[in-house]
Amino acid sequence: MALPMIGMTALPHLGGFYGGYITRKEVKTWYPTLQKPSWRPPNAAFPVVWTCLYTGMGYGSYLIWKELGGFSDAALVPLGLYGLQLALNWAWTPIFFGAHKLKLAFMEIVLLTGTVGATMVSWYPISRTATLLMVPYMAWLCLATSLNYCIWRDNKESKEE
Repeated sequence: MALPMIGMTALPHLGGFYGGYITRKEVKTWYPTLQKPSWRPPNAAFPVVWTCLYTGMGYGSYLIWKELGGFSDAALVPLGLYGLQLALNWAWTPIFFGAHKLKLAFMEIVLLTGTVGATMVSWYPISRTATLLMVPYMAWLCLATSLNYCIWRDNKESKEE
């Protein structure tokens, strides 16, 4: 059972590594040119926070998988929602940092946040521990959604409008 636990816990980090690759250049060039709210976290906080969040959500998915006996019919909705939110999570960075599409990134992160909420609702009857592991992620997404909105609102003259 150690291999599924390690694999499912590590899986979210794959998209995180790709996102970090896209973000690295843009944080030094394009991102500093944007108007940002004073309450935004420092750039150095993001990789630390995402490492923790990806680990927690990945381990939570393992707990759900284990509780439901693997990839069974019962796992279709809870793990399907998890997979959907993970794909949406991985898609946000290329939209925001890669394509500089602030409005589209905002719409996408709203959809992502709703999908995480649906994932948590589907997980709750199966494993409260797995659901609780998603709480910091949901809190961070609320902050990130607000930040994305403010950046879009305050930078509408960018090329994406």
